[in-house]
Amino acid sequence: MQALKFIPNHRVLPEDFPTTFLEYLSPRSTLAPPHPSPLAAQLLNVEGVTSVFYGPDFITVTKAADSNWAHIKPEVFSLITQAVTSGESIVNTVAKAGGEASQGEEADSLRFDEEDDEVVGMIKELLDTRIRPAIQEDGGDIEFRGFENGIVLLKLRGACRTCDSSTVTLKNGIESMLMHYVCPVFPHSIKVWQGHRRVG
Repeated sequence: MQALKFIPNHRVLPEDFPTTFLEYLSPRSTLAPPHPSPLAAQLLNVEGVTSVFYGPDFITVTKAADSNWAHIKPEVFSLITQAVTSGESIVNTVAKAGGEASQGEEADSLRFDEEDDEVVGMIKELLDTRIRPAIQEDGGDIEFRGFENGIVLLKLRGACRTCDSSTVTLKNGIESMLMHYVCPVFPHSIKVWQGHRRVG
């Protein structure tokens, strides 16, 4: 297991945050606008940690395959505890270069959009209400990237991004649920793609 989910019993992302997750894949990303995070910078400084993922109320830390949780977990736990008890914001929002205020990288991809057709609206609602909670429970999240010619394009984030079973999760869980709920209303053969890799 390369990723562990930590629940600090404290809100991680601000209430009005534009997405349901934030991911840091390099030390530089923890300092850059629009959402620098001193905690993420400290966590990525722990030897063996490769990424930090924030959900609304959880933090997922991913380690390198050759690192041992026995050495990493106590330090990660200590840093998260210190950040929460200090009362400082875990995530900050700053203006980008040029002075314009940032509104986040992008809006939640599963949020209702009046421009969506009925099938896309159903797919987003199903992903948001039935699938996202289960993925967040495992320390990850899901992004909707599009629906073209019966193919749903998705991207897994956080713990699910590095999980060997993510392909199985997509094929057996998401695809069958979409087929069950969407196909009777809109007769398509639905397939799911994760990133550039076809699943199914």
